[in-house]
Amino acid sequence: MKPIYLDHNATAPMLPEVARAMDRVCGEAPGNPASLHSAGRHARRLLENARGEIAEMMGARLAGPQADRMIFTSGGTEANNLAILGMAGEVPGQIVISTIEHPSVVEPAAELKRRGWQVDLLPVNRDGVVNVGRLDTMISTDTRLVSVMLANNETGVLQPVAEMVAVCRAKDVAIHTDAVQVVGKLPVDFRHLGVQAMTISAHKLHGPVGIGALVVRGDVPLRPLLHGGHQQLGLRPGTESVVLVVGMREAFSLWRQELDQRPARMTQLRDDFESRLKSRIPDIVIHGEQVNRLPHTTCVSFSGLDRQMLLIALDQAGVACSTGSACASGSTDPSPTLVAMGLEKGLLNSALRFSLGAGTTALEVDSAAEQVCRICNGLRPGNKASKRASAPR
Repeated sequence: MKPIYLDHNATAPMLPEVARAMDRVCGEAPGNPASLHSAGRHARRLLENARGEIAEMMGARLAGPQADRMIFTSGGTEANNLAILGMAGEVPGQIVISTIEHPSVVEPAAELKRRGWQVDLLPVNRDGVVNVGRLDTMISTDTRLVSVMLANNETGVLQPVAEMVAVCRAKDVAIHTDAVQVVGKLPVDFRHLGVQAMTISAHKLHGPVGIGALVVRGDVPLRPLLHGGHQQLGLRPGTESVVLVVGMREAFSLWRQELDQRPARMTQLRDDFESRLKSRIPDIVIHGEQVNRLPHTTCVSFSGLDRQMLLIALDQAGVACSTGSACASGSTDPSPTLVAMGLEKGLLNSALRFSLGAGTTALEVDSAAEQVCRICNGLRPGNKASKRASAPR
């Protein structure tokens, strides 16, 4: 059977159109965009045109009074580090993050704590939704920054960032959101959202690996992590990769062309997948099923089974999925997100994440669901009916 890739939250395979756009740039723009000769100026034009187009598609404004900034980075991890460490300031104070943040937010926050900062954690409920009510009581005169993701990378649960923006605005506190998993799946408008900074990444929406960005309001102070060059206002020195930026632009353009179709199609495929699982494995738990989720992500616990064993068995059957964040792959510890949701040990130890992409087909979803049901029922001890259901077809 042809392998079925259902791990797009880890990385979404680059689309052919993106590869072709990057290949064209390799041939026509050999210059360094910081160079003053014609080749350099041509590379600079391509770079800045792509920056402007991406910003426009993200609802950012790079011109006019209080213009926003789009700072290209090596990906979402660097952009999150730049936001947390760069926006917090020099004098130790307090920052607030949620208990379900990606490691690229958690670990910079931990670094600040080692430097004497106070780091407070916003709890989530059993569905994985951040408790907005707690934010108002957590913010103090020492609060420098709040950072809460727009949607969780493991459960797909959308977070009430707009409500948190209102709280932060009333308290005059900056707020950053990691929108990596939302961009390319649902519409995102930086200005409308109201945050001071937002992280995006190309390879989560079928663009190239190695390029992301931090979108920042023009009036937000930001300290660079790197030093040694004047590029990007000195906030992220180093020669920009025109090829990667153009690839990112192309991935965003393709998403925009499918803005009206892609979310609905992925939602239908996800719902079909979940329905097939529930019909054959009635005791599964779909995390966040009762709240707003991303259209392409489902996190499922198969009670009584081991997630690592399931992952290996599915991989051998040609279905690629994950046990959580790709940045924590190889860890045998349960998902911090699911732990924060207060789930029982049996649900923690049996959870798998399946995530669809732009090219996922209905046939692939049906075949993957069949393999999941066959393997799960086959692994349940002492169930004759399950063993019949798990027999090869």
